[in-house]
This record gives sequence, structure tokens and C-alpha cells, in this order.
Amino acid sequence: MLNLAGKVAIVTGCGSSGRGWGNGKAITALFARQGAQVFGVDRDPAAAEETRSVLAEEGLALDVAACDVTAQGEVEAIVAACLARYGRIDVLVNNVGQSEPGTPATMDPAVWQQQLTLNLTSAFLVSRSVLPIMERRGGGAIVNVASVAGLRWVGKDQVGYAAAKAGLMQFTRVTAIAYAATGVRLNCVVPGLMLTPLVERLAARYNAGDYDGMVAKRHAQVPMRRMGDAWDVAHAALFLASDEARYITGTEIVVDGGLTASTGHS
Repeated sequence: MLNLAGKVAIVTGCGSSGRGWGNGKAITALFARQGAQVFGVDRDPAAAEETRSVLAEEGLALDVAACDVTAQGEVEAIVAACLARYGRIDVLVNNVGQSEPGTPATMDPAVWQQQLTLNLTSAFLVSRSVLPIMERRGGGAIVNVASVAGLRWVGKDQVGYAAAKAGLMQFTRVTAIAYAATGVRLNCVVPGLMLTPLVERLAARYNAGDYDGMVAKRHAQVPMRRMGDAWDVAHAALFLASDEARYITGTEIVVDGGLTASTGHS
């Protein structure tokens, strides 16, 4: 079950900023443990190298490369490098994302554009380079990491992030239909409130630096009364990337402890 042996996977945002396991780091580690050859990219070479060293301690190899996935030329270069090294790309995980606060009245237009570029255009650019490769091989799986912020209000103003993640889900659906006959599948993992290193940065942006208060508030928002973690996201991504999900395309797995099924947000 969920065996990725013989598959080559690109994971964007494979590093983790801060202590602990972020989504990209956990996805990279889990895919490697399940037998995939992972080509991990991150705009922070030190973060990517840290993930590589963790896997090396387990006797697992990880190729890493620095890449700004909002830059078309850099994206094309890393996809070409992966293809040259392995001759195939079976799985792509578009994982990068980041939230800035603001409403339409308070968000600077430059920040709005940055949010769309990072959270949505990045997935378009990497998918654009990888899809023809998968199509030629007769199949593949793309997993995009979205957010419940693209489904509902989650208690804080982040209009650019929310709009971009909603757009990412619809991008995934329509592209899945466009490529369904080719054997290429596209789906989303939609994390809810997760306890990852990102929470510390969110506390600085949205909660006046009160980390403990931010954690307590986020736990209380979830019907299960606790946040999930990066491994919950990674296991959903693994399923969607695996052959066990071979008849699943154009949809989402929401990983949120019941948050979006509830009516409350605070």
C-alpha cells in the first residue's frame, strides 16, 4: 500500500523555516520513506539541505536544488535538471505558500499581487513545465497544497491568500479535466489549522507576537479541539500521489479536524 518505489517526485518548498516539521519537509520525508526518489526544491538552500541531512541520517537520498518557483526560468531549469537526471517525473507536489494580512482596503496592491504570484502562479508555472512530461509518459500525479482559507473564513483577514488558495483549487479542478484522458491526475490537499513552524510567524503577523495565545486560539477553533500537524498533510498527499488513488482526480481531501464542516470560526 502507498508504495512509491520507482517513482520520481518533485516537491516544492521541501525545507522548513523554523524548528520542527513543515508540510513540505514532512511530504518530502514521507515520500522518500515510501520509496520515491525525491527532487526537492526550495528558495532557501539551507532549509533544503537540512531536510536532505535528516533523510541522509536514515540512509535515504534526496536531491535538492535552490529555486524560486515564481520565476519561470528557474522553474524550467530545475524541471529540466530532474528530467536529465532521472528520465522521468511521476509526481509533483506544489507546496509553497505564505499568508499576509489585509482586506481589500488595507492591503497594498503590490502585496496582493505577491500573494497571487506565490500561492497560485507558482503552481501554474511548475505544472506547466511538468504536465507535458507526464503526458508523454502516459500518466502522473500532481498534488497541490491549498488551504481551508480558500473555502471559508477562518478568523483573520488574509484576502490575498484566501483568494489565491481558492483559485488554486479551481485551477486544479479544470486542469484535471483537461488532462483526465491522458492519465495525469490533479488533486488538492486542503489543510486546516496545523501546528507547524509557520504558526510562530502567523503569531507575529496576526496576534501581536503572542505565540501561546495564537496556539490556544487555533486549538479552540477546531471541533476536534486540536490542530493537526504536517504529517497529517503528508499522509493525505501520499495517498493522492499513490496508485491507490488512481481513479481520483479533480477533487480535494480536506485535512482540518472538522473545521470547514462547522459553523463557528472563533
